[in-house]
Amino acid sequence: MSRILLTNGRVIDPSQPLDRITNLLIEDGHISGYDVSPHEDFQVIDASGHIVAPGLVDLSCQLREPGCEEDETIETGTAAAVAGGFTSIVCLPNTEPPIDSQASVEFIRQKVARAGNCHVFVAACVSKDRAGKELAEIGALVEAGAVAFTDAPQPIQNSELLRRAFEYCLMFDKPIFSHPEELSLSHNGIMHEGRISVVLALAALPAEAEDVMASRDLRLAEATGGRLHLLNVSSAGSVEQIRRVKARGGQVTAGVVPPNLFLTEDCLRSFDANCKVNPPLRSQDHVDACIAGLVDGTLDVISSGHTPRALEKKMRELDRAPFGMVALETTLSLINTRLIQPGHLDWLSALAKLSTNPARVLGINKGTLRIGADADIVIIDPRARWTVDPSRFRSKSVNTPLAGWELQGRVVQVLVAGQCKLPIATDFPKNQAACAE
Repeated sequence: MSRILLTNGRVIDPSQPLDRITNLLIEDGHISGYDVSPHEDFQVIDASGHIVAPGLVDLSCQLREPGCEEDETIETGTAAAVAGGFTSIVCLPNTEPPIDSQASVEFIRQKVARAGNCHVFVAACVSKDRAGKELAEIGALVEAGAVAFTDAPQPIQNSELLRRAFEYCLMFDKPIFSHPEELSLSHNGIMHEGRISVVLALAALPAEAEDVMASRDLRLAEATGGRLHLLNVSSAGSVEQIRRVKARGGQVTAGVVPPNLFLTEDCLRSFDANCKVNPPLRSQDHVDACIAGLVDGTLDVISSGHTPRALEKKMRELDRAPFGMVALETTLSLINTRLIQPGHLDWLSALAKLSTNPARVLGINKGTLRIGADADIVIIDPRARWTVDPSRFRSKSVNTPLAGWELQGRVVQVLVAGQCKLPIATDFPKNQAACAE
């Protein structure tokens, strides 16, 4: 029997809730007990000065395989997830071909098993071929292992199709992930509509494009009783709409991604294609509204929004370059640096939005350190400072505007089902927590 004892770590588990210094025992890949004393049969990992938390769970990750392996593969994407502290990720279906059949779900699962890095849950297509015209075979996809349904990053334009999708997914208790964007308002847009888009003469993506679609999604979810998760909320109007729905008892959940918490439209002044993301970087008032939504619980989830794109694609002119930035390996450090250290969130509430809440949205037994749960664990050094160097990313792509940023807080070790996934990192202090060789 494999026994690992994590000693003297600050164990933070929002699912209990728990935040105290203790020893944590892992037996055969599961959480076995707390306050356990060391024993000669145990493999001991000294977590002194570190945070021991449930492995992070990401609801918005693009793995790009099959069809776009120049951007990312399942192997490199899951390796990047582990490096960022994520033990479970949801892959979006924007592959070629899209994930709209049992065979495509099985392909993902086989590739994940072969990579052996972290858990990957499949979000399958709402519509066949992500075309928005005909419902995918939802029952068959659930049988194959799909845990959610979405056409993201493509919005679901057909309201009748979405209404029927809510009704079908209710039969299987599965959520629909919606990317709220009214394409007739955002057509060919590059950046947030405002003073800077006018100055730069760039086609705009107005906040109203998100607000209008979010309103429709919320109304249909309330009318059908369907489970709705709004992906990547970025506008003050959407945050306020979600707040009102929750105030009257609506069961909607919503998430936000780091670019819309820490970057603004000013970044596009450099015409850096790495700052071209969707939803776009908005003005400071929208950023402030998203942070306020996190603080008061309107926004339940922080996702990475990991959108890898090959270097040659991002080197095109701004209007031709694709949207997106890589994020799995920087999300946790950004949250610590820009939200926890300034006092917007504490570690308990931040980890809830990064692990426990996303797991609840999916209805999976992750994001917890309760006894008997899988030992999916991240060990964090909250004081470690490091400089973002995209050349050291495990992701296949390096499209990030954060190169050269100094961040605080870094993942030291990750355990997936009790198995250590990171090597000893020589650039960390000697008292780091790491698995013995």
